[in-house]
Amino acid sequence: MNLPNKLTVLRLIMVPFFFIGFCLPTWFGEGARLVSVIMMLVCYVVAELSDLLDGKIARKYKLVTDLGKVMDPFADTLSHLTFFACFYGMGIMPAVAFIIIMWREFSILFVRMLMMGRGKAVAANIWGKSKTVLYAIVSILSIAFIVAGHFAPGAWQTTYQTVLTVLFYLAALASLLSFTTYMSAIVKSRALSDMTR
Repeated sequence: MNLPNKLTVLRLIMVPFFFIGFCLPTWFGEGARLVSVIMMLVCYVVAELSDLLDGKIARKYKLVTDLGKVMDPFADTLSHLTFFACFYGMGIMPAVAFIIIMWREFSILFVRMLMMGRGKAVAANIWGKSKTVLYAIVSILSIAFIVAGHFAPGAWQTTYQTVLTVLFYLAALASLLSFTTYMSAIVKSRALSDMTR
């Protein structure tokens, strides 16, 4: 297994540890909150850095593999949905935004598998890139909200929560538009038109 794929595996490992960190206060009480926020922060940073590095290394050194093509988008979907499920569970993320993003992520994963089966890739678009940036922004701000709320709770949390809600809805909108754009391009290209049914 090459280095980019090892980094992707590291991302997959970080995801359940992030979830464990999220659950610590539920399992052991508020005394575990500090360990929880630190664990969530570390796991998120490691996961995002590995996501940033694996693609760059794979492209730069021509280490793109069939395993990496499948594992990387799966790791992205698993990590994002785990993060967002935790944020939703804490009351930070609106249910509507979570459902839209969850449906989009599972749907695009299915479409990618179909396209890979035909030996074709799903091309990136501006909405997909916007979605990725917004996912990162809302995740970082949500973790910051959790950490700051532990150390310095106050009236600022109401305003911060409103900003987060708007950003989550924008992320959901970008994810929906990116999926619509992907599907429109695929239909126009007739890439799956000869698939047996």
